[in-house]
Amino acid sequence: MLRGPCVLLRPDVVPLPLGVGDAVFLPHGDGYALAEHPDSPLAAPTCGPDGTPVDPPAPAGRPRVLEERFAAPPAGDRTALPPGATPTTVTLCGAYHLDRAHTHPLLDSLPPVVHVPAQLGGAPGGGGDDGARAGLRSTVELLGAELGTARPGTGIVVPALLDAMLVYILRTWYAEAAATAAGTVGHPTHGWAAALADPVVRAALDAVHDNPTAPWTVESLGAHAGLSRAAFSRRFTALVGRPPLAYLTWWRLTSAARLLRHSDAPLASVADQVGYASEFAFANAFKRQFGTPPGRYRIREK
Repeated sequence: MLRGPCVLLRPDVVPLPLGVGDAVFLPHGDGYALAEHPDSPLAAPTCGPDGTPVDPPAPAGRPRVLEERFAAPPAGDRTALPPGATPTTVTLCGAYHLDRAHTHPLLDSLPPVVHVPAQLGGAPGGGGDDGARAGLRSTVELLGAELGTARPGTGIVVPALLDAMLVYILRTWYAEAAATAAGTVGHPTHGWAAALADPVVRAALDAVHDNPTAPWTVESLGAHAGLSRAAFSRRFTALVGRPPLAYLTWWRLTSAARLLRHSDAPLASVADQVGYASEFAFANAFKRQFGTPPGRYRIREK
């Protein structure tokens, strides 16, 4: 929220009041509306992330792409404003295309609405990460300035700032979720908030994410994290929700799917980049997870 206030409306849910500086993330793509009051009539959407035509139409009748919708036309009944007045509510919105069939469990574990209030100590709990909040505020200010006036390079800067804003929202929310689960800033007992707060599990996750091609075993991951094989396996499985090597395989193949969608690298190269010694072994593992061979997946998704 750059200027406010307003309320976030969702079907069959109590309206959520929002104030200046609040950030909201809807990780599951659920429908929502913003209004000045719960009983306000809702205007039709002015833009969306899927490239469908909007009003006003794009030049030459083309679907409007995201880069052409940095500043959507004002929504709501402007006839109710006095002459020369400006709207009292300004929001900054962004969206991601997401393959719902293969999301990271971190996103799956989030509630329908992640609300990060501007004031410290808001939901989901007190404490948290002051550095992430400061980073979030700075990123929102940079985005507002970038979108307010089109300048050379805006199309490069805005996606990077949106990615940074999402990271800061998640950092802040998970830090405060950890504080709530423990009753104080500390150690929640389950879920991804707990996994990210646990230094042992976080060290193993960082190792897998940073170097998925390494020949990891449960024993070597446990040694990297500072625990015995058995103790590490129990702890990782309890917090992450799947055993260490199952998560490693999932991460490797999810990374491979991203490479198949966004690069033209040969299948043997993709296999090597995600830690498989042979294209055959990679193709078999990929088909088990995605239900289709990697070559066919690439054709379908591109």
